[in-house]
Amino acid sequence: MAWVLPQDLNWRRTALWLALTLSIGAGWLFKGHCVPGGWNDGEQYSSGCYNDVMPFWHAREVADGKIPYFGTRMEYPVLTGAQIGVEGAATRLLFGRRAHDFNFLGVVLVVNGLIAGLVLRMFLASGMPPRRLWTWALAPPLILYIGHNWDIAAVALAVAALLLARDGRLVPAAALAALGTAAKLFPILALPLFGLGALFGDDRPWPQRLLRATALSAAAIGAWAMVNLPVAWFAFDNWSEFYRFSQERPGTVAATWSVLADRGWWDTWIEDRNLYAAIAFLLGFVLIIGFGWRRHRGHLWVLFTPALAWFMLTNKVYSPQFDLWLYPLLLLTMPRLWPLALFVLGDVAAYFAEFWWLGGLDHRWPAATLTHVAIAAGFRALVLVWIIAECTLRDPPGWLVRRPD
Repeated sequence: MAWVLPQDLNWRRTALWLALTLSIGAGWLFKGHCVPGGWNDGEQYSSGCYNDVMPFWHAREVADGKIPYFGTRMEYPVLTGAQIGVEGAATRLLFGRRAHDFNFLGVVLVVNGLIAGLVLRMFLASGMPPRRLWTWALAPPLILYIGHNWDIAAVALAVAALLLARDGRLVPAAALAALGTAAKLFPILALPLFGLGALFGDDRPWPQRLLRATALSAAAIGAWAMVNLPVAWFAFDNWSEFYRFSQERPGTVAATWSVLADRGWWDTWIEDRNLYAAIAFLLGFVLIIGFGWRRHRGHLWVLFTPALAWFMLTNKVYSPQFDLWLYPLLLLTMPRLWPLALFVLGDVAAYFAEFWWLGGLDHRWPAATLTHVAIAAGFRALVLVWIIAECTLRDPPGWLVRRPD
């Protein structure tokens, strides 16, 4: 096939990189188009250009050079806080006294774009088929979220961890997943799968399995502690704010629990949502492992994708950018690609329904109602249930579990 010819391969790879660059540029236009003159009259919601980056410039004292956790509060895990601090310093260094939130957004977007490029590089090295590569290079979630906040760093660590697990390198995979957990919480879901894979994924003698599981656990705990303990020791209150904030926040409007409450079907207090969400997730996680055990015993790490999808469905918070967590994992592990189109459709619908609802609160047009939010979130939820079943009950892509030459 023409794809394997070296010269043609170089052209195709160049085209992939250009496509990714165009997607990142579109993400810049999408988030930056309403910045001149500042956000006025809820336009950040009605036009979809809202991002978490610009409010942090002043609200978290990034403009003043305050060090996250030690000099200012931060509701993100430590690696994300460190990224925010470094990008803030770069913004002030590049733009000096004229630096403002728009410049900060540009720096964040450039760094996020480089991380998206790292993900593409890992996909290329993994032997991912061309169609999937193009689906990442032209990913609609990149346009929506590349300038939204800092979640893509944890995404890259999660992808790297799965690719190491694919190669049988479960100990460094666990270390990277733990580092991902120090950026955003969701990569922690891979750790029990790695542990089960070490214990039951092959027929090694039991002493070797136990030793491997012990080394895996030590690597994960050590990696997480290495970046967390120094901050927790010297700035415990600000370090722990992420965990307190996660417990105390009521949820987001497009999350399952909020939709149920808004429709009058099942209203709950925050404490109840925390409990019910934990119970629902754990029960579903066990079922995913149970139903997928025979088919995926030799590569249990692929169940990270349906486990994450279930976590997103059962969690009380479902921020729009959570879909960026799942998208590259679907490209990596989804047996068939075409259901991804429905996932993207649900993602875009839920994104604009949620922000247009917020815009409606400011009497902006277009405006959405809670009914619109429920329809979009319900469609996305049905697609996620389908994806969970697909990834659990079907074999993963052959190219993924059989390492290419």
